[in-house]
Amino acid sequence: MAKGNDDMVTIQEDFIKQALVDYESPLIGYATTFLHDVDRARDVVQDTFIRLYQQDVDKVRDGLKAWLFTVCRNRALDVIRKERRIVGLEEEQMARMPSGRRSPSERADIQERVSQVHEALARLSENQREVILLKFEQGLSYEEISEVTDLSAGNVGFLLHTGLKRLRTFLPDDLVQNLTPQTA
Repeated sequence: MAKGNDDMVTIQEDFIKQALVDYESPLIGYATTFLHDVDRARDVVQDTFIRLYQQDVDKVRDGLKAWLFTVCRNRALDVIRKERRIVGLEEEQMARMPSGRRSPSERADIQERVSQVHEALARLSENQREVILLKFEQGLSYEEISEVTDLSAGNVGFLLHTGLKRLRTFLPDDLVQNLTPQTA
């Protein structure tokens, strides 16, 4: 009987290790959009994975991505409510974020474009901004976004459509082309 329990623990540990590999970084990015602080976002994500460890693997396996983003979102909102303030992301914290293996000029160009997009996103409503980030930064489906935000899938689609339409008006043409779905 002990061997059966050991097998269950191994399955759970492997499941959580794989979830960490697949989702830790995207969750940190997602939590950072709420908290504007990478360290606090990491704390929220750590708490998210602690809660995953406490769950029955079979209950969350099929909807893992949506479950993780929902728990992460709720924890981030709890932190905001608790602190009753939002702290801006410091430039030095942004500089410490991994940038890949690009040349300094490429990194500066990318950072400028990302900054332009984030400035434009800041001009959208909170709901529009959130569904756009979940869709394009995190790759969630309409259904997963619906689960995370407690909005209907139709409302998610409407917010995405209107948010992208507004976003296009705030961005330079070369960035707008990247937001427009390409047709073959």
